[in-house]
Amino acid sequence: MRIPEGASDPKTGKRMRRTDLTALQIREQIVEAGLQPGDRVPQEWLSPEAVKVSRGTLREALKVLEYQGLISTKSGPGGGVFVASVEPGEAIRLLDNLFLFDQPSITDIYTLRKQLEPELAACVAGNLTEPAFQSLQSCIRLYEDEPKTAEEEYAQRLAELDFHEELARHCSNPILAFTCSFLLSLLRDMTVCRSIYKEPNPGLRETGLHYQVRLLRAIKAGDAELSRMIMRGHMIEAEKYMLERAAMRTRGDGRRRHPAI
Repeated sequence: MRIPEGASDPKTGKRMRRTDLTALQIREQIVEAGLQPGDRVPQEWLSPEAVKVSRGTLREALKVLEYQGLISTKSGPGGGVFVASVEPGEAIRLLDNLFLFDQPSITDIYTLRKQLEPELAACVAGNLTEPAFQSLQSCIRLYEDEPKTAEEEYAQRLAELDFHEELARHCSNPILAFTCSFLLSLLRDMTVCRSIYKEPNPGLRETGLHYQVRLLRAIKAGDAELSRMIMRGHMIEAEKYMLERAAMRTRGDGRRRHPAI
């Protein structure tokens, strides 16, 4: 597929550089030919004559594709350019950078979590293997005991997020699983959330355990509707707690800045 000169990026509306046009052309060839991860990209696709650009532009285009995780290069005998697959974790790390300096709010994240996590729970209900079920139980065991230090408190909060991450790993809907994992990653990275997770709160731990134990029973029983209902309640309570804690921190910062108030 030949990408016309002067084409615009449909995502940004900006005119594409020749390097990006060349990278897109090679990408489209890979897709149209049905190449799979591990397949060699035909050498005849990668000559300056074939793509009608200079050798330098072609080299930069291949670097773009390699950075995007779509190809890998190997040198030596049997080397060449090969199709690669983008791992979800790598894609999420890149997306995290999109919000690095303009972080979404807790409400922004939970607006989606309240909609998506119940569907995630319903999706896995009755569909977990025994090893997958045991992995979820192992996450719960990590925060059953009272934490002794702030570091343990923080580790337990992350383990609670890992429970939801484990659910996503076993979801048959890849878009739903990826989006839920991305939202969890945003929560882990938010400065205010990190601070909240370090604060002791036995009540939160007990509430979370209550919801997740009930959820595991519903999932094991294959009750999708009950799993959806339990998870929705869990997300509502989690959002309420996070917003209350964030508000308390904001009021505390205000008092420290204005001691006369």
